[in-house]
Amino acid sequence: METMNEGRAAVAAAAVAPVLAAGLGALSPTPAHACACGCYLFDVGTASMYPSDTGLMVFAEEDVLDQNRNWSGTGSSPAAANPDKRIHSEFFTVGAEYQVDRRWGVQVEVPYWNREFRTTADDASSVDFTHAALGDVRIRGIYTGFSDDLSTGLTFGVKLPTGDSSYPNFDPDTEIGSGSTDLLLGGYHLGALGRDGEWRYFAQVQWDRPLAHKASYLPGDETVVALGAYYNGWQLTDAVKIAPILQLDGSVRGRDGGVGGDPYNTGYSRLFVLPGLQANVGRLSIYADTGFLLYANVVGQQLVARHTFRVNLSYHF
Repeated sequence: METMNEGRAAVAAAAVAPVLAAGLGALSPTPAHACACGCYLFDVGTASMYPSDTGLMVFAEEDVLDQNRNWSGTGSSPAAANPDKRIHSEFFTVGAEYQVDRRWGVQVEVPYWNREFRTTADDASSVDFTHAALGDVRIRGIYTGFSDDLSTGLTFGVKLPTGDSSYPNFDPDTEIGSGSTDLLLGGYHLGALGRDGEWRYFAQVQWDRPLAHKASYLPGDETVVALGAYYNGWQLTDAVKIAPILQLDGSVRGRDGGVGGDPYNTGYSRLFVLPGLQANVGRLSIYADTGFLLYANVVGQQLVARHTFRVNLSYHF
């Protein structure tokens, strides 16, 4: 996934940090798996994910991920080494967070994905498949009772298998839904750099562990860490505040398992740097960033994205 008081402004800024092609049915792709380095964006560092006060907050977010470069190990690999050529994904997420009191809250995220998959058919021609569907819903509890300003918290919850994991032209690691029920555990902390409080920092970690899954496919575990800093001193008017943010997002994902998994071409570690900007207008927060790939180390042959894009709107009642 702020009012103009410092706690809310800090939290919002900190985050900153979601159809079978006609006529191609007969041209089924080769049996090779769709090897993709992270077909989704883990929701860390989003403004809406940090509680700032009691009450209700709602948010909407759009993320774009274009995986168009083949990769092996820590460097680029020839496109001919991978039958899959491109995975272009748009993630649309809506959600709500309700902070019951200074200790406990709950959060729900409902994603909708639109994905285009380009691969190689048996006759060596290029084919495209596009599919849009509901993604896997996430429900989390939030504990923020460590300090009065809610600057430190723990999250715990589940990812439900609500996403479509049966589209025939996608492989298991490319499907919109993983088909698994996952345990979600995480934590975060916000703090000041210096005594004046104009520079602030944030840190967040999340762990995704599949618990129940299809007999044929077991997604790998994933751990994601976000570290960032932002300037909190640009007050344009009484109602408008601007905060530039710079953050690093790193993730490590294990290899897939099961007869439908491909342990030889799944699993990776990667690091993105994300410059962004947060604007607080009264109770409304608007955030946007773009990510640049700094490092990727993948198993086998996989498609990676060198850039990411995100826009997030949140409103605190």
